[in-house]
Amino acid sequence: MAGVLGIIAEYNPFHNGHLYHLEEAKQRSGCNYSICVMTGNFAQRGGTSLINKWTKTEMALAGGIDLVLELPTIYSVSSAENFAEGAVKVLNTTGIVTNLAFGMESNDLSSLNNIANVLYQEPREYVTMLNHELSRGNSFPKARESAIMMYLNDIKRYANILSGSNNILAIEYLKALKKTKSDMMPLGVQRKKVFYNDDKIVDDFASASAIRKLVQLQQFDDIRRVMPRECYMLLREEMKRGNLVFDLRKYETIILYNLRKMTIRDIANIPDVSEGLEYSIKEAAENCNTIRDFIDMVKTKRYTQTRIQRILVYALLGIDRKMMDLSRKVIPYLRVLGCNDKGKELLSEIVRRDPKTNLVTSVKKFLDDRPSRQIQQMLAIDLFASDTYTLGYEYESRANLDYTNPLIVR
Repeated sequence: MAGVLGIIAEYNPFHNGHLYHLEEAKQRSGCNYSICVMTGNFAQRGGTSLINKWTKTEMALAGGIDLVLELPTIYSVSSAENFAEGAVKVLNTTGIVTNLAFGMESNDLSSLNNIANVLYQEPREYVTMLNHELSRGNSFPKARESAIMMYLNDIKRYANILSGSNNILAIEYLKALKKTKSDMMPLGVQRKKVFYNDDKIVDDFASASAIRKLVQLQQFDDIRRVMPRECYMLLREEMKRGNLVFDLRKYETIILYNLRKMTIRDIANIPDVSEGLEYSIKEAAENCNTIRDFIDMVKTKRYTQTRIQRILVYALLGIDRKMMDLSRKVIPYLRVLGCNDKGKELLSEIVRRDPKTNLVTSVKKFLDDRPSRQIQQMLAIDLFASDTYTLGYEYESRANLDYTNPLIVR
């Protein structure tokens, strides 16, 4: 089979920047096929997907992706490290991906790779520097950035690299390739025009976060400019149905209820909760009526808003440390959300290479075949995440969509 391009994305929603990234990666890699490992209904930085995973799949296929696989939820809502490693493991499991393309703010892939080497090898001097920075009360991301800068001792070359959201994920992808001894070749594509958190529109480009704000403001002319036409029409249709979920505030009553009924020990068992943070979380849950007030009360210099938001997603979905540990040890399944004719060829090749691959095209059939208990537990989180997500819909909230929604074939 000719070269197969792997892409890891949230497509929240799919926009012109994503289209540029995909087309540039195809052109530079020479790959004739593409697979996207895409997050589902909840996002990596502790938020929600604006639109559901099936609509995002339709957008991805319309944009030129051949096969869309869902990144299991437990990876989707994890730290950048586990997010990246989980997604790379999914692509490795296909056995056919030759190139991994990712976005980055930097234009220097070798610098990102040097940082990834430090994080993968964890030399003693670096670990000592990291622990020193943590002892000063810095958050882990800030402490890590300072330690890397000191260890590599080249401020001119490495300054600001770890302040870019895409750079951070790119470094984690590179580290995951090393850790899993993957054969995939990395391909970094520099972001053009706008960066991750930019609110501005430049030419026909805007970040996904800017587009989500435009949707809230119903600035349709601007949205139309920065999204491929078919993707824009899909977004408008979901808006008409009342199926947009902007953020965790849609679930704040459920989250606060879950935290209030938890014991201190239960909260301490939530991933990312450490060093007595459970007491602050319990106090905030008992004294706040909104997510915004909760975050303001709990976040500190050490515990960032993103980390607190991820903890809230864990509380919403019932994810504990045991489940998170499981995700790091298991070989993930391949949950197919959609494909085109070339995607069907890819699926045939995946099965031909390894008939025992845990390939999920029908949830019911897959579970009827009794996969391992660990795989069932991970998939159960995906199903519950879908059932929970629809509670944020304006008009109609149905469960069991993972059983009833058909595979999207384009």
